[in-house]
Amino acid sequence: MEAFEYFKDLAIIIVAAKICGIIAKKLKAPQVVGQIAAGLLIGPSVLGIVQQSDFIAIMAEIGVVLLMFSAGLETNLKELVKTGPVALTIATAGVIVPLILGWLLYSVFFGFAPFGSDEFFKGVFIGTIMTATSVSITVQTLRELGHLKSKIGTIIVSSAIIDDVIGIIVLTFVIGFKSTDAKPVEVLIKTGLFLVFSVVVGFLMYLLFKFLDKRSFHHRRIPIFGLALCFIMAFCAEKFFGIADITGAYVAGIILCNLRDAEYIAGKMDISSYMLFGPVFFASIGLKTTFDGFTLQLLWFSLAFVVVAMAAKVIGCGLMAKIWKLKWKDSLKVGVGMMTRGEVALIVSQKGLSVGMMAPQYFTSVILLILCSSVMSPIFLKLLYHGEDKPDHQHPEGINFDIDETNEVYAEY
Repeated sequence: MEAFEYFKDLAIIIVAAKICGIIAKKLKAPQVVGQIAAGLLIGPSVLGIVQQSDFIAIMAEIGVVLLMFSAGLETNLKELVKTGPVALTIATAGVIVPLILGWLLYSVFFGFAPFGSDEFFKGVFIGTIMTATSVSITVQTLRELGHLKSKIGTIIVSSAIIDDVIGIIVLTFVIGFKSTDAKPVEVLIKTGLFLVFSVVVGFLMYLLFKFLDKRSFHHRRIPIFGLALCFIMAFCAEKFFGIADITGAYVAGIILCNLRDAEYIAGKMDISSYMLFGPVFFASIGLKTTFDGFTLQLLWFSLAFVVVAMAAKVIGCGLMAKIWKLKWKDSLKVGVGMMTRGEVALIVSQKGLSVGMMAPQYFTSVILLILCSSVMSPIFLKLLYHGEDKPDHQHPEGINFDIDETNEVYAEY
């Protein structure tokens, strides 16, 4: 294909993604679902006016790296420290339970495979997809109900932040173990070396950027150097440690998240992501989604996938909240609040497809999960909060569950 042909494809993708995103928003669904639908509509499965190509694949990979870099930038490390063991244990349970149930679901439908086989890791990867949490819809709902800054609202938001961090670590291990030549010890060593590398390089880069930030506050050179750090960390993660490039990008964001200019950097990244790379990434999922080979068994699997994925968060997070002596109703609120899925689930799915751990047909299951959880979670939360007065933002004595205005960024994530 001639180079100029790609400009036509990009124009079609951007316009279709924006129009479908607006329609999805009008229907109270996440805009990313509309962008995926746009890719499905213009792709080979329906109209066939845009074909998946190496160029689109590379653009999509840049898009997913930028998304994870932004996610790291928007992480509030101070809030993670404040919430302490409560949010950590809830998030951990919200990862372990879906991971196990996801593997079990896949095994029930497609057979129990021996440990270390490709089929075994495909099952584990289905569980990995279920571990992701996206609370953007929940944050908006809690804000409307007047409970965003309440104890329960704080627990949900903080747990979701930690949940994504743990989910990325799980993804790193699963992809590392997938290699037929990899041994558990090798994967652990490489992951450990990457963590050491991240800490050392991260500390040095943080000092450098803090110096630059002090001398050139709100200067465009800061986001430019930040973007370079994102790309080099993504490269090093994949090239030298066998770790997913999105993990390196996420770490780069974490390194810079405590800078004064962190929000400024994130804003500049969002421009590129929102205008071009984001729509291309989400539309590319639709382009690659195929209904070829979609059997009745896959249909039943998709429905079971949605039910198990939502129930796993409610069970894992809800029961752990109860262990911390929250009331049953409040524990259920935590579980329901952690139930939504969004961009991270799509990013994990995309990475699974690229390394051969997931077939394109399963994207349908993931999209269905995002739609159902985005619709049902707000409904259930409103029912659970029905008749309750809005809190006065004063927390009871005991554990400090503060939350500040920086968490509002998650409403836009």
